Amino acid sequence: MQEESQMPYIATQVSQSVTPDKEKAIKEKFGKAIELLGKTESWLMLSFEDNCHLWFQGNQEAPCAFVGIKLFGKASPAAYEKMTAAVTKILTDELTLDPARIYVQYEDCLLYTSDAADEEDS
Repeated sequence: MQEESQMPYIATQVSQSVTPDKEKAIKEKFGKAIELLGKTESWLMLSFEDNCHLWFQGNQEAPCAFVGIKLFGKASPAAYEKMTAAVTKILTDELTLDPARIYVQYEDCLLYTSDAADEEDS
């Protein structure tokens, strides 16, 4: 299986409303940022959930975000740091979130399945 067919997944939950235009802008920027992890937008899957009831640091005093990034394969610690900085900047720029209220979590996955990827290998 080729590296580019290994789908990364970014799930974004925010405690405020996100307009369709803002969601599209974030999608486009995440599509470029995923290259920091050696992946391409062509296999990137994204999900967005706004108006989440999120508590951060014991309060809901200001909007916050949780971003879960599943990477099928692995990246270097330096690449994760660059991706975290990019995600934080994107959400700060697009949603005016306080960078201190954005949490990014990574999960390296070694096994996955996709009919599309399996067909490509045939």
